[in-house]
Amino acid sequence: MTNAVQAYSYAGPSMLTEGHLGLSTSGGRTTRGLLEHPRFFSGVITQAAPAAGGLLAVADVALTRYHQPRPGWTRDPVVTCDGDRLRFESFSACGGVYARLDMLAPALDGEVVDRGTTNVDVNLPLREALARVGARDPLHLGVGHDELTVTTLDGAVVEKKVPLPERWLRGFAEVQVIASGFDLRAELAGPHAVRFLRGLPKKANTTVWAVPAGRELRLTSAPAPGAVCLAGPHRLATMLPLLRFATSLRAYGPAVTAGSRTMSGSEVAASAWELELPGMRYTLAISPEAWRGFSGEGAVLSDLATEEAAGDADVIGMLLNFEPIVEVGLLAERSGLPPARVKAALTQLGVAGRVGYDLAEAAHFHRELPYDRDHVRALNPRLVSARDLVESGAVRVSGDTAEVTSNGEIRRVRLSDGSCTCAWWFDHRGSRGPCKHVLAARIVGARTATEKAATDQGALTGPALT
Repeated sequence: MTNAVQAYSYAGPSMLTEGHLGLSTSGGRTTRGLLEHPRFFSGVITQAAPAAGGLLAVADVALTRYHQPRPGWTRDPVVTCDGDRLRFESFSACGGVYARLDMLAPALDGEVVDRGTTNVDVNLPLREALARVGARDPLHLGVGHDELTVTTLDGAVVEKKVPLPERWLRGFAEVQVIASGFDLRAELAGPHAVRFLRGLPKKANTTVWAVPAGRELRLTSAPAPGAVCLAGPHRLATMLPLLRFATSLRAYGPAVTAGSRTMSGSEVAASAWELELPGMRYTLAISPEAWRGFSGEGAVLSDLATEEAAGDADVIGMLLNFEPIVEVGLLAERSGLPPARVKAALTQLGVAGRVGYDLAEAAHFHRELPYDRDHVRALNPRLVSARDLVESGAVRVSGDTAEVTSNGEIRRVRLSDGSCTCAWWFDHRGSRGPCKHVLAARIVGARTATEKAATDQGALTGPALT
């Protein structure tokens, strides 16, 4: 596994002094381009204690390795300002938990200086100060130092260099695509949410299913209609300190389908859990099993494999302007692309870290994760292998079937259901995305269909007979 290196450079440490929370920013992309220390917001947080608790929760996830805990690097949270809200995001060191705190308009009273995305410094003294914030404490928030503050720091620059494994980068992107396939499965009012979360099993290797039962969620050991998989309930622990502020808990997940299974034989799936707080939302997405990160799920590969996805992503990317909600219909109208291709382009942009997904809004939002966009292709080795097979002429498509020669063996693919005779498909049966042979066959099949359509169109519009 190779690492990219993320270099954080802050004008000074983030601090909380006398009711003023100053979050230092590293380099980031804004509406004015790339800035070394962007400044996004200055104003008051109307709900100080939930905001402080939520920021701590996001920072805790970035610190934690839920599977086989051991000391490691922490990655500073990412903040996006998109005009009417602030979104703080992090991803666990093990790659299996994604966290986001959305501070919405009712929780913010102040000036939006700019829109964009950057990292924010969350250090140990700041964490200790946030833990002491009380319900009645005033809290002024500044995301990015103003010029006066910077000049009084006396050169107190904070620099960090942190390795970002490819697996971690891929997971941070891939979780957005997986979440976009979730639906709301259950909603619990505050007291019921408290009872459910505090009653969860504590064992790290436990997988349970939460089944709606009236106003409650009932835990079972096997899936049932409408159930939500909860693999490793201990991974929801950062929600517990926020329960005193919570007004509701929402559970999201995919439809129950045959696919990946636990060692006991039960189906497993990723899920997302969202606490509604005063003027805010705290969301956790967790991978299908505690030992599995999001990087290997392969959810993005089918959209990335289309011939036009990269070009479409360039077009759609130019139309994004840090909107809190990305409207597919509006993008289709502005770009001239059909909605299906806009959605595929958003997948491509998601892998590049340029869009996230908000379950409560059921919509993407624009942000720019601070890592190299050119890293995208290498982050999907199955797709790289599939394109190599295509370029080597190893793929022969005939109708709904294909033969792919790989490592001296012929793999037979059925395009209609994405099945293959390779070991990957027999192990996962599509639950972790298509194998390289299916991807290669789809690329060739789409290319052949496009060429045939062009030929047919040429025949219809050929020169008139004289």
